[in-house]
Amino acid sequence: MRAPPVAKKVNHVMELFGDVRVDDYYWLRDDSRANPEVLSYLKEENDYVDYVMSGTKKFEDELYAEIRGRIKEDDISAPVRRGQYYYYERTLKGKEYVQHCRRLIPGAGAPASVHDIMATGPDALEHVILDENIKAQEHGLLQHRVLQSKPNNKLVAYAEDTKGDEIYTVYVIDAETGVTVGKPLTSVTSYVEWAGDEALVYITMDEILRPDKVWLHTLGSDQSSDRCLYHEKDDMFSVDLQASESKKYLFVASESKNTRFVFYLDILKQDQGLVALTPRINGTDTSVSHRGNHFFVLRRTEELYNSELLVCPLDDPSKTTVLLPHRESVKIQDIKLFEEHLVVYERENGLPKAIVYRLLPISESIERLGDGRAIAFIDPAYSLDPEESQFSSTILRFSYSSMRTPPSVYDYDMDTGVSVLKKIETVLGGFNSSNYVTERKWATASDGTQIPISIFYHKNLVKLDGSDPLLLYGYGSYEVCIDPSFKASRLSLVDRGFIYVIAHIRGGGEMGRQWYENGKLLKKKNTFTDFIACAEYLIANNYCSKEKLCINGRSAGGLLIGAVLNMRPDLFKAAVAGVPFVDVLTTMLDPTIPLTTSEWEEWGDPRKEDFYFYMKSYSPVDNIRPQKYPDILVTAGLNGTLFGSSFATPLMLRTTKTDDNLLLFKCELGAGHFSKSGRFEKLQEDAFTYAFILKALDMIPVPGS
Repeated sequence: MRAPPVAKKVNHVMELFGDVRVDDYYWLRDDSRANPEVLSYLKEENDYVDYVMSGTKKFEDELYAEIRGRIKEDDISAPVRRGQYYYYERTLKGKEYVQHCRRLIPGAGAPASVHDIMATGPDALEHVILDENIKAQEHGLLQHRVLQSKPNNKLVAYAEDTKGDEIYTVYVIDAETGVTVGKPLTSVTSYVEWAGDEALVYITMDEILRPDKVWLHTLGSDQSSDRCLYHEKDDMFSVDLQASESKKYLFVASESKNTRFVFYLDILKQDQGLVALTPRINGTDTSVSHRGNHFFVLRRTEELYNSELLVCPLDDPSKTTVLLPHRESVKIQDIKLFEEHLVVYERENGLPKAIVYRLLPISESIERLGDGRAIAFIDPAYSLDPEESQFSSTILRFSYSSMRTPPSVYDYDMDTGVSVLKKIETVLGGFNSSNYVTERKWATASDGTQIPISIFYHKNLVKLDGSDPLLLYGYGSYEVCIDPSFKASRLSLVDRGFIYVIAHIRGGGEMGRQWYENGKLLKKKNTFTDFIACAEYLIANNYCSKEKLCINGRSAGGLLIGAVLNMRPDLFKAAVAGVPFVDVLTTMLDPTIPLTTSEWEEWGDPRKEDFYFYMKSYSPVDNIRPQKYPDILVTAGLNGTLFGSSFATPLMLRTTKTDDNLLLFKCELGAGHFSKSGRFEKLQEDAFTYAFILKALDMIPVPGS
C-alpha cells in the first residue's frame, strides 16, 4: 500500500485565556487559492485518492452509468405561467446544463385553470432565451442562480457564477434576440429583482463576502453611477432582497441569526428610496408580504418563538392585527399571498403543512381569518416546498416528494380543493415506488428528548435483523429542515440492500424554533448526542449493526460527522464528511474569514471565555486523539468558503489515529462550497462517495462474480 502524502509542518501557536493550541498545517490556508505549494499538495492528495480507489474505478464507472441511466436526459420542467408566456427549463440528452425557454400562450387572457396544458403548436413555438450549455463552453464551472423576466416580458436578468465562489455577474438580455442590454453588473450577489421595467435592485458584498449594500440600477446607465439604497454597517448583519407577490413592492431585509427587520421600496415611488417597515429590535425577526391595502407581517420574538401572523394597513404599519397567534406546537414557516387567498406553510410534529384561507375582497380591511383548509398528503414522512404561483390566480403550485415519491409538481385549486399533478420526475430503470417503504420513528436522546428519524428501504431486499448495511445522514444547524425528499441516485444504495436514514437532530428547524435554539451556542453538543442516540436506536432495533453503520454529512453536517467520530468512533464503520466545517475555534476567532462575524450568533463568539472553552470541547480538530477511527472520506472545494477549515482534520488524523483504516482527502480544484455545477458531474460525485462506502463495507463485487 502506497503511503499517503505528508504535508510539511510549520509550527503555528495560538494562545487565548491561558490555553495554547498548535496548528502545524495553518500555512495551508491560502485565501488566494493560487499558492503553488498548496496546489501541489492538494494534487498529491487527489493522486493518492485515485491510487487507493483505482481497484474500484471500474465499479465506480458502472455505478455512475447506473445512476445516470435513471435520468430522463431530455426533459422539461413544469411550465410556469407569467403574463402571456409559459416559462420552463429544458434539459438535452448528454448536456450538463439547462436551456431556459418560453412559449406564447394562445388566448392568454382567459382565466387560468389547474387543468391548463401548455400548447406546443405553430401558434406557440418554443423560444430558447438562454442556453447554459453554450455559456458553459467558456468556463469549467457555471452556476445560474436567477432568471428574472422583466414585468413586460421583453428583457431577462440572470446572475452567473463561473468559479463557485458565490460572487456573481448580472446580465440583462433581450428575451427574443438574446442580445446583451447594457453592461453587466459585476461582483454582486445572486439577489436581483426588477423595479418596474427600467430598473434593477441588487446587492453587493464587503471584503468578507457579507451582503451589505443594496443598489438601484437604471438600465443603460453605468454601474458606477448606481444609487446606494442601504448600507448595513454592522458586521453581524447581512441584507437580502425579495419582491412581493403583487410585484408592487420590493422588500429589503437586514438580518442576523436572531434579528431581522424590513424596509420596502414602492415600485411606483422609487425616488422615496427605502422606507422602514418593521423596527430593528434585538431578538425580533420579521418578514413581510403585500396584498391590496395591507402588509402581512410574520413576526417571531423570544416569547413568540414559533411566530405569529399580523396584518397592518399600508399607511400605518404600527397598527397591527393578529391573524394567527403564536402556538406552542405549531411553527409558522412562511406565507404566500394571492388576490383572494392566503396560504400558510406550517410545521407540526416535525412535518410540513399547507393551510389555505379565503380572504375578504382585496379592498376591505382584514380583522380575522376564517377556517382554513389543510392540503392532505399520503406519506408518513415527506417534503413540501412552495413553487412560483400567480398572484392574480386561484391556483397554488407546490412541489411534493418523499423518499419513495419522486419530485411532483401540483397545481391546487384553492376554491375547489382539487389538485392536479403537472409534472413528476421520471425515474428510468424499472423504478416502482410500491417496492419501497418509508417509516418515521423516534429515538430517545440522552436528556429524554424524542428525536424524529426518517427511514427508507426496499421491502424485498432487507432482513431487518441487524445485518443490513445502513447510511445515516445528518445536518442539525442554522434551523435548516432536512425533510425526507427523493433522490434517484440514492437507489443505487437502497437497491443493494441498504437502509437510508435521516436523523432530524436539534440545531435544525424540523420541530420548531426551540428545536433550533436547543442545538446552537452553548447547547450545540445536543446536535451530536442526538445523532449518536439515533445511531444507537437503529442498532438496538435491528436496522443495522456497528459493523454496517455508515454516516454522512456536508458543511455544518461535516462538523457533525467530525464531532461524533471523536466522541464515538467505535459506533461507525465508515464516514463521509463533505466540505466540512471542522476547525471551528480557529475559524470563529478570525473575523477576516468570510462570514465569521455573522456566525457568532450561531456558534458563539470564542473571544469570550465561556464560548472559547465550550467550542474547543467539541471542535473536531481540537479533539482528535490517539484511538481507532473508522474509514473516512473528506471532500472539499478549492473555491468554497470552508476550504481552509476542511483539510485540518484529515492531516491531523493521519499522525494521531491508531488504526490502518482508510483516510482519504479529495479536493475538487474547480469547485466551490456546493461542489461541481453540471448535473452529470454531481452524479459522478455520488458514484464516488457510494463506491467508497461500498468499499469500506467490502460490498464491491469481485470482477467476474
